[in-house]
Amino acid sequence: MCNDLEVGSSMVTNDASQAQKNDSQTASEYINSQLQLEAEAREALPYSFDHCTRPLGALKQNIYSCLTCNPPPKNLSDPYKAAGICYGCSIACHGEHTLVELFAHRNFTCDCGTTRFPAESPCTLRINPVTGTKGSVHSEEASSGNTYNHNFRNYFCGCGELYDAHKQKGTMYQCIGLATEQEGGCGEDWWHSECLIGWRRDWYLSEDAQKLKKATRPDADAEDDDHLVVPGFREEFANLICYKCVDTNPWIKKYAASNGFMVLPHNPQSGDIETKSAPIKVESNPASIPELVLPEIHGETHNSSRKRKAEDDQSETESIVSKRTKADVEPDSKSNPIHTTLPAAPTGSFSLLALDDDFRTRFCRCPACYPTLSKFPQLLEEEDLYEPPESEDEEADGPGSVGTKSLLERGEAALSNVDRVRAIEGVMAYNHLRDKVKSFLKPFAESGEAVSAEHIKAYFEKLRGDDQAMREAVAAAPDGGIDPDNRREESSK
Repeated sequence: MCNDLEVGSSMVTNDASQAQKNDSQTASEYINSQLQLEAEAREALPYSFDHCTRPLGALKQNIYSCLTCNPPPKNLSDPYKAAGICYGCSIACHGEHTLVELFAHRNFTCDCGTTRFPAESPCTLRINPVTGTKGSVHSEEASSGNTYNHNFRNYFCGCGELYDAHKQKGTMYQCIGLATEQEGGCGEDWWHSECLIGWRRDWYLSEDAQKLKKATRPDADAEDDDHLVVPGFREEFANLICYKCVDTNPWIKKYAASNGFMVLPHNPQSGDIETKSAPIKVESNPASIPELVLPEIHGETHNSSRKRKAEDDQSETESIVSKRTKADVEPDSKSNPIHTTLPAAPTGSFSLLALDDDFRTRFCRCPACYPTLSKFPQLLEEEDLYEPPESEDEEADGPGSVGTKSLLERGEAALSNVDRVRAIEGVMAYNHLRDKVKSFLKPFAESGEAVSAEHIKAYFEKLRGDDQAMREAVAAAPDGGIDPDNRREESSK
């Protein structure tokens, strides 16, 4: 019986030691783990989030919608006061909230700290004009120039699908945006390729679609439909103008049949592939499968497989550019305006794909056309996307804290701003503390034992003189108090 108890005690002791060892870290391991976490965070959030962009005014910038501070109603027909925030506020003010990333929107001013948010959700980055201190900015007048669409509710595309990153199939494409949602356009919405031409979202479940996937991607998993694109849709293009924005601006239709554009007719039907294109014929040799093209598509068409090489796409684009005449790129607006040389425009509702970045040079800028074109700066020249400054800790001498400098760098900066006497006193105090901590760590270094959190806590309690005072306070308590090593501290509010 005694031997069993001794063996059992030994096992408990060994288990406890092993658990302590597993829960402990050496100083080197802890530092390395923190640096790794900082590196990962810096890769995901490479920009500084110390400033709100609202003082900069309207910008083309990446924006976010906070569903925690501004939850949309369940009924889509109910009114909703949408709001968008900049990159800095999405982290500093709403970092623990549910956010929808909307990516780039033009002419947008950050709404954080305005009447579009509850007063209980202030901006922590701007200077409060009343107190003169940073933070607690709320109830400011929101910008009247911002426009919003259903993306701010986490709904996307003309199909109005609720976005779920875990269930999303395929790639979505953002429209360049020629009209707001209120004007009948899309307001820079994100689209599914099948929705642009009127197919159902579940078109890839049809028998013909599965045959296409099996023929062009035989190694794909049964559930892998992410890269299956609708026949005739070109995935590589410079910009998209959706059918809503085209219908709202019918003047642009006259450019649809010109070089450099591809027309995607919007013909809502049942979604069956066989109603939209020739039936897919699968033969023993996948290479012999005929190219699947929507009969109604105008302009250049391409194989629906994603297996085309990037260099093939580049050479094809270069070929298109080389075929243009000088008049196509540099028209003489006085003698031969572009709009007088354009072929007849397609009829019906359709989206436009601008195949390359030179598409802006194809719009006529004669005195008759320019007043209309000038209303759309995004068609005149490529827009600049505002990006916050990168974190200052991106230096060759090693990583630091994300969005700020390392503790050592911050300490050195603070030390350089105090007077000489206080600086010397501070250095002496630091050296004194360093020597004490060094003597504390030396036995652990010699024995190879890991330093646990309890070791460190107990040492600093003793160093501050808390150890004896706490034990005396416990002894004086009516109920004997609690064990100081198991005490609970109230969190500050």
